[in-house]
Amino acid sequence: MVRVRLAPSPTGAMHIGTARAGLFVWLFAKQHEGKFILRIEDTDKERSKKEYEESIISGLRDLGLEWDEFYRQSERTEIYHEHLVRLVSENKVYPCFCSKEDLDIERAAAEAEKRSVIYSGRCSNISPEEAKKRIEDGEPYTLRFRMPKEKIGFDDMVRGRVEYDGSLIGDIVIAKSYDEPLYNFVVVVDDALMEITHVIRGEDHLSNTPKQIAIFNAFGYEPPNFGHLPLILNADRSKMSKRGGDTALVEFLEKGYMPEALINFLALLSWHPKDDREIFSKEDLIKEFSIERVQKGGSIFDYAKLNWLNRQYISHIISTPDLMTRIERFIPSDWKPTAAMIDSVKTRLDTLAEIKEALALYFEPLSYEGDLLHFKDKKDATIPNLEKILSVIDIADDSSFLSSESVADMLSGVVDPDSKGEYLWPLRVSLSGRKISPGPYEIISAIGKKETVSRIKDAIAKLK
Repeated sequence: MVRVRLAPSPTGAMHIGTARAGLFVWLFAKQHEGKFILRIEDTDKERSKKEYEESIISGLRDLGLEWDEFYRQSERTEIYHEHLVRLVSENKVYPCFCSKEDLDIERAAAEAEKRSVIYSGRCSNISPEEAKKRIEDGEPYTLRFRMPKEKIGFDDMVRGRVEYDGSLIGDIVIAKSYDEPLYNFVVVVDDALMEITHVIRGEDHLSNTPKQIAIFNAFGYEPPNFGHLPLILNADRSKMSKRGGDTALVEFLEKGYMPEALINFLALLSWHPKDDREIFSKEDLIKEFSIERVQKGGSIFDYAKLNWLNRQYISHIISTPDLMTRIERFIPSDWKPTAAMIDSVKTRLDTLAEIKEALALYFEPLSYEGDLLHFKDKKDATIPNLEKILSVIDIADDSSFLSSESVADMLSGVVDPDSKGEYLWPLRVSLSGRKISPGPYEIISAIGKKETVSRIKDAIAKLK
């Protein structure tokens, strides 16, 4: 059975790149009827925080990426201790007593001689008895893994054949002590014991892979298949890092980007479908996604494309009743917009956070922003035109206000087709009080006869 995992560290809010990786891992599991495992890698005790873990969990749930199994590394320390002891007993790991100053001297010498900066191995021949005594005496130490000196290669599912020279890596620190294991060690133990078959992650982990394969081999475990996803880049092709503006998933959700649109957008970051389609539901992606069609090069995070996709979901894909529920957190609690009100503005929204401003014409006093006064110079024509419209609305029955189309039919006899602007422009401003708003027919349908009559009369009074 295919078993894949997402293994974020709770040292910050979930990055949009982690969300992209989570989506690809989840899709791979679904396609192969496998298991999707969420593993919180919280061995960094100083930087890991509970609120960041909660951000990761809630973010995945918001995207609809539910997992089959859940683990925390902080709850598995005894397992790591046992595996460290095993490798030390087999002389595949050794205590290193080099201080930071010792290592800085080695680094400076290597850089001066233009050599690769790798650990010299000066502690690798200390006897187990001497190492044990020095540890018992309280001398600071780390645990280093003896890296093999041969080539380490693997077939990456995205990048093809990749090879590293183990002799250029040097013996790596895999634990600060027996009770403080580090990333490259614990990830191998977990992947092996959890029977992970495929590891799909960002290419920033590519250099860790030969180290992890070597540790897998040292235990006698079969390494999983690896696939490294390209980085997500800013417009200037720099890495989209956690310190470079809005990069956390929660920030996009708080701004009113739809989870469905984010899923759609993230899928198209580095993955190319077989055709030119751009709109994909999760069900579509499960059918169409292929790890083999993921590109090697970095992918630009295109905000214009994200906004366009989000607008498609708001305008055409998500139902109005569903939108009515989703917008509640973006508007005052005493606003109770109708479906007609939402339909009148939704095609103008890039994000749900814009809904408050868009709906304000229905719930806040009309300001007119000086725009209605533009018609003062033409009030001799504008006032009669508004009064003609008002006379028709006054006698219309309720069925004329059911839709923008029925409103248009109602007013078709009074609005001169050759001079529509002289009727509809002042009518729209009279109804909305704004320079930019939905069309007058949409507004009339949304507010109904009584409010329409009141607003037109108020506008006429202001013009007089």
